[in-house]
This record gives sequence, structure tokens and C-alpha cells, in this order.
Amino acid sequence: MNEVLKETEININHFLPHRAPMLMVDVLKEITTTSVTSVFEINSSNVFVENNYFSEVGLIENAAQTCSCIVGQSYFLTRDNEIKENVKLVGFISGIKKATVFTLPMVNQTIKTSATLVSRFDTDEYSICTMKCATYQDENLLLESEINLFIQEVK
Repeated sequence: MNEVLKETEININHFLPHRAPMLMVDVLKEITTTSVTSVFEINSSNVFVENNYFSEVGLIENAAQTCSCIVGQSYFLTRDNEIKENVKLVGFISGIKKATVFTLPMVNQTIKTSATLVSRFDTDEYSICTMKCATYQDENLLLESEINLFIQEVK
């Protein structure tokens, strides 16, 4: 999938195994094989909200979920960009190389996270990748990070 998918074509459930209440991405604005941009509105019932602020852990989880969409698409889509049904993945942050939190967003604010693929290693059983990521609320930089992820299909 080399072309950019636009927001109206993107169902987040086709790229992430996460579901509520742990889903920290509302919509993908665009996704390619090497980059992704997501949007997420913070609501007061979110598990990572503390004292009306989205916590540092929430920002990192949002970044990780955004990043994992790049690799996740290879599990959820066929070579012809058809959706594979009943795909089950397990994924986790295997390392945080760098994470700088500049400020925390508040409840009812919307954040935008963009990530690019730095490196990727695939086997028949799993994928490991490194991503660079930045999260903004309007023009305010909230988080810069470099994250390693491990993703595996559960068969």
C-alpha cells in the first residue's frame, strides 16, 4: 500500500487490535507504509485522565497505538488492500528510546499524533519496529518520542 489513504476511507479497527476502553486513537487522517497521522479527543472518562489532564502514560499509549498502525496494516490488509477478517494481534512497547513530555492536554481537547517508520524487522512470526513520533494540541508540541514496538498475529 504505497498510496495515502484519506480519512473517509480509514476504519481504525482495521489497523489496531485495541478496543474501548484502551483505544487511544479516534481516526487516522492518513496512513502509508512509512507514516501515519492520528487524531484523538480526550474525554473525561478516559482511563488516563487525572485531574482533568491526559497523563504522560496516556500520551505515550496514544503515540504507540498511532505508530503500530503502520505495521498493523500489513496484518489487516491483503496485497490488494482488501480487509482480512478476524485478525487478532498482540502488540506492546518493547522499548522507549526517547520520550519528552512538554505539556499535558486537558479533557475535551483534541490531539494530533504523527509518526514515521525508522526501521522494521519482520519474520514469519512477528514484527519489530522503531518509530519517531510527535504529538500536538493545536500548535503546541506535547510529546516527542522514539518507540520500539513488537507486534505478532495470534493464530
